[in-house]
Amino acid sequence: MINIKLFTFNAYSENTYVLFDETKECVIIDPGMYEGFEQNELVSFIKENNLNPVLLLNTHCHLDHVFGNKFVFDTWGLKPQFHKGELQVLQSVPGYAPQMGFSKYELSPEPETFLEETGTVKFGNSTLELIFAPGHSPAHLCFYGKADGFLIGGDVLFYGSIGRTDLPGGNHQQLINNIETKLFKLPDAVKVYPGHGPATTIGFEKEHNPYF
Repeated sequence: MINIKLFTFNAYSENTYVLFDETKECVIIDPGMYEGFEQNELVSFIKENNLNPVLLLNTHCHLDHVFGNKFVFDTWGLKPQFHKGELQVLQSVPGYAPQMGFSKYELSPEPETFLEETGTVKFGNSTLELIFAPGHSPAHLCFYGKADGFLIGGDVLFYGSIGRTDLPGGNHQQLINNIETKLFKLPDAVKVYPGHGPATTIGFEKEHNPYF
């Protein structure tokens, strides 16, 4: 069984997730740590629970989701994995981070392994399925824990809302289509852990989300 620990980091209140199972292997998804105390909070949780980080995953590469990539690499030797279509997004971060007030952004390492549009990633005894859902960003991935009924959704679907599409590489109709044809096909009980804000469920959003 996969356990999920949520942290909310940086000025954008970004949700960082640590997933782990009974083997104590863990996955860090979208590390948003920017300040030292945020880095310490993540390290303390991993140490206190005797976890072994084995994967660093990014749903997409906007700055608030990759602030901690360099720290994770320096601490545990993990390079990020994401879809290759996000590489240009990652490479653009140093150019605009200072304009957004983030002058001490630490350059993220680039992947040695890219994720595909479909397939799985594995850690411990657990498997996450890849769901390709661009629209908020050009090659956004969600991670579906089918056996445990959850989705790490990044900035695709929020409680009562959807990801913004006015950033470079965004496409509103593409995002709507991907939510309808890929996410809304999941069971209603699937819990969605988004990149910002509270968790929700597929069933709740199908019924109440004003964008649908």
